[in-house]
Amino acid sequence: MNIINSLKGDKIIWIVVLSLSIFSFLPVYSASSNFGVNLIFSSVFKHVAIIFIGILIMYATHLLDYKYLRGLSLIILPLVIFLLLITALQGNEIDGANASRWISIPIINISFQPSSLASIFLLIYVSNYLSKVHEKKINFNNSVFRLWLPILLVVMLVLPSNFSTSFMIFSLSLILIFIGQYPIKRIILIVFSGIILSGSFIVLSKTYPDLVPNRIDTWSNRIENFINPSMDNDSNYQINRAKAAIASGSIFGVGAGKSSMKYILPQSTSDFIFSIVTEEYGLFVALIILLLYVILLFRIVIVSQKSNNYFGKLLALAVGLPIVFQALINMGVAVQFFPVTGQPLPLISTGGTSIWTTFFAFGVLLSVSRNNASIMELDLSENVNE
Repeated sequence: MNIINSLKGDKIIWIVVLSLSIFSFLPVYSASSNFGVNLIFSSVFKHVAIIFIGILIMYATHLLDYKYLRGLSLIILPLVIFLLLITALQGNEIDGANASRWISIPIINISFQPSSLASIFLLIYVSNYLSKVHEKKINFNNSVFRLWLPILLVVMLVLPSNFSTSFMIFSLSLILIFIGQYPIKRIILIVFSGIILSGSFIVLSKTYPDLVPNRIDTWSNRIENFINPSMDNDSNYQINRAKAAIASGSIFGVGAGKSSMKYILPQSTSDFIFSIVTEEYGLFVALIILLLYVILLFRIVIVSQKSNNYFGKLLALAVGLPIVFQALINMGVAVQFFPVTGQPLPLISTGGTSIWTTFFAFGVLLSVSRNNASIMELDLSENVNE
């Protein structure tokens, strides 16, 4: 009971996050069976440990004053950009394809994705900047260096190895900047500039294929397969198996652990875990999961609206919207609403850095809601005393 009472902030967010996290043990255990008997328990144990550490990160973060993130973002964002540069230059390849998303820490032998940290701290930085210039006339020339340059650096450094993540970072930055009342004409100008830069990058990569090995072909193939799907096309293998898994699940599923597609569906514990969930537990449970993410979206907006601090309003959206959007994209890919992106399902898919970053984001969101509740209690006590 003391533990429950120590949980501050929006209780609905707590319930949804913990429910999805605990539920994830079941599909991860089932989908891990395609790794072989010897690796099932190690895979599940690793996932449980990562989730447990993530919950501790969320709990610790929600007790901190979110206003400290103003200064912290100014320190961490340059460091993360530096790590992105190192990651891009190391040029890792897997089966001939560019896979320079990871960076290793030599002494403790742990790898992580700087792009996960870059995404959240960039949006925190943008929130901080917009809150500072709020109710002031924004000078575009000054904002080029302080606002748009960090966004450009992060997007361009992530783009060669992960198009979908760079697109999400850029899109969410634009959404946040629009909400922050940045001049709409300037935003349109930036969008056109982004399109031109992206087009130039694609042309350059086509002209010099060694610049980004295999990535342009991968992106174009995914888009072509999405626009012109073919059941007999080998390049549609993943999405066809994912849709087959969903179809075989019907309304109430084939039963926990009884998925047949998990043995032949690549990335069944991460990118396509939603298909395994739908196959085993049915459309009914899949819709409940979708509903939980929609509830999270509503609570994120409510936390933002209740904040009496403009930085808090933007921050709640900055850390919360990417999680919901990523979840919707992941589920949309499984039913071919979107091209294959490689985005995991937050709180359910396996992972490491991405899971901890997600819990950190929820911790920040809960910190904003905790602050809102504290202010309301203070106002109430003052009214009673009067």
